[in-house]
Amino acid sequence: MAGIVGTSSTAAILASRPFSSYSSKNSFLCLHPTPGLSSGRKFYGGIGVPLKKERFQFHVSISNVATDISPAQEQVQKLAASKENQRPVYPFAAIVGQDEMKLCLLLNVIDPKIGGVMIMGDRGTGKSTTVRSLVDLLPEIKVVAGDSFNSDPEDAEVQGPEVRDKIMKGEELPVVLTKINMVDLPLGATEDRVCGTIDIEKALTEGVKAFEPGLLAKANRGILYVDEVNLLDDHLVDVLLDSAASGWNTVEREGISISHPARFILIGSGNPEEGELRPQLLDRFGMHAQVGTVKDAELRVKIVEERARFDRNPKEFRESYKVEQEKLQEQISAARSFLSSVTIDHDLRVKISKVCAELNVDGLRGDIVTNRAARALAALKGRDKVTAEDIATVIPNCLRHRLRKDPLESIDSGLLVIEKFYEVFS
Repeated sequence: MAGIVGTSSTAAILASRPFSSYSSKNSFLCLHPTPGLSSGRKFYGGIGVPLKKERFQFHVSISNVATDISPAQEQVQKLAASKENQRPVYPFAAIVGQDEMKLCLLLNVIDPKIGGVMIMGDRGTGKSTTVRSLVDLLPEIKVVAGDSFNSDPEDAEVQGPEVRDKIMKGEELPVVLTKINMVDLPLGATEDRVCGTIDIEKALTEGVKAFEPGLLAKANRGILYVDEVNLLDDHLVDVLLDSAASGWNTVEREGISISHPARFILIGSGNPEEGELRPQLLDRFGMHAQVGTVKDAELRVKIVEERARFDRNPKEFRESYKVEQEKLQEQISAARSFLSSVTIDHDLRVKISKVCAELNVDGLRGDIVTNRAARALAALKGRDKVTAEDIATVIPNCLRHRLRKDPLESIDSGLLVIEKFYEVFS
């Protein structure tokens, strides 16, 4: 994908489609399971390690081990092993159409503070496929090796309790580079699985806060994706609301309280025919993208053919889009590094707020998100200054789900927003 082209219509157009491992010489670790007991091994750089030591009993024999593995090396090996074993993902650059949804996703990767994307549309329009294809494009970030919360070694606001304790003690932190994580939140997940659990028995007997992290801990500094978010149970919606508002997750059991950072990009998708989203949660999404079924027959045929080609040979299909994927990755990385230098004139900021005020948008979240999204789009285009065209491209997605409306009506298509935009900016 060579570049991104903004339009002054409600739909943003994306131009040009289709878009050291550890090796220790002569070293090995042999694990011999005790007869009658189940066992399991993972292999990292030629070294066999028991999956869960506390559940298995092994007789261990060691031969010619050259050196120990540092936590940072072990983390790199785990990432390499998981990447090799993961299921092939449909390339983002190969997705035909749905430009509005793709642009909203890219802008949130560039600036996670936009607040996520709510994607609503007909069934079978590629919503979940597009979101999951974003995994290949996610940039790398610095994390503390072996930490359950993907803690940032430099930012105390997104550090887990263990990392903070180590910093207070003056200990050196092993740091590795890893891709931003994407976590799926299943509709049937329990609250303990989402928030994490506290081992009460261990806390009472040993006086230790034994915490088993949940999905929110894993999603810290990453992406939390909820498919069919409008069908999510109310108690899980409350958990998401609390974490999205504060950026922290607090687990309290039997008088014991543990808090950890939970700052994530919230992405949800769903079909409006299956139910509306609670207004409190809908307002937490920074942007809203609407997806429709493609009507053009030639385009539909192309989509079907591309999908069939991917199903026949995923590896070969992904290889054919490798160059375009790499170009898009470079463009996103450049935009992330360039974002801090992008400016928006005071006059344009005043006009954005005037549009929000005249549309009776509650609160100031609409103003903030529109400013952030416009700056992210300018960075994606490689410019250091926001234009009115950038604002026109993103403002419908930032405001349409925040408008006051009749309870029986669906979310506005964005026409009302764009009409008010031209009225104010003309």
